[in-house]
Amino acid sequence: MAFGQRVVFRDLSCRFPRGRVSVILGGSGSGKSTLLRLIGGLVRPQAGRIVVDGDEITTRAERQMYAVRKKLGMMFQDGALLDSLTVFENLAFPLREHTAMGEREIAAAVHESLAAVGLSNVDDLLPNQLSGGMVKRASLARAIIMKPVILLCDEPFSGLDPVSVKLIEALLVHVNRQLQATMIIVSHHIPSTMRIADHVVLLLPDGPVEGSPAELRRTTDPRVAGFLDEDGTAAEARA
Repeated sequence: MAFGQRVVFRDLSCRFPRGRVSVILGGSGSGKSTLLRLIGGLVRPQAGRIVVDGDEITTRAERQMYAVRKKLGMMFQDGALLDSLTVFENLAFPLREHTAMGEREIAAAVHESLAAVGLSNVDDLLPNQLSGGMVKRASLARAIIMKPVILLCDEPFSGLDPVSVKLIEALLVHVNRQLQATMIIVSHHIPSTMRIADHVVLLLPDGPVEGSPAELRRTTDPRVAGFLDEDGTAAEARA
């Protein structure tokens, strides 16, 4: 996978276990967000194959990707809520666009999704009236409203205080268990990764390393130990 002369991935091979929480770690420019876009079919690799929930998507036409994308939910790093729409309207939008649900059904689904992330009495608020943590939760509520098979989360902990980080961690684990969805999280937050991940894909310059948090903590691979020790976070992760 390359953009012009810049090679992002070469001989990348990884799997994400069904129904579990996987976290993609890596340094800046390692291709973490690019990997999410590959899974969503937003960019295409120059070689190789990508299989999403049993569907080979590498050579599918854009129109053929619609059915695959209906299986995906996306929690964007900055929330990506539509500024001119209320929280309710932001969540109702995909249901109105992609389902035949009536307004009562839509309202029930919106409130069910908001309740799942601990939000109430926010229907009429605009995104700029929400705190950073509330934006993350509203984005997560929108991502799960179509009951996706796979949930993609891009840096869900960025810009949050420690208390909010713990709240989002708990919500992600809760949603994963409730929906039994495969969750793929891009993050640079190592302590959170070690607390919530079932599976970790660490993108290193000379290839990925995969394993559970416990396996990564026990590894004698100096590349992995060096990455986890960055910013002094390995000791916290082991605590």
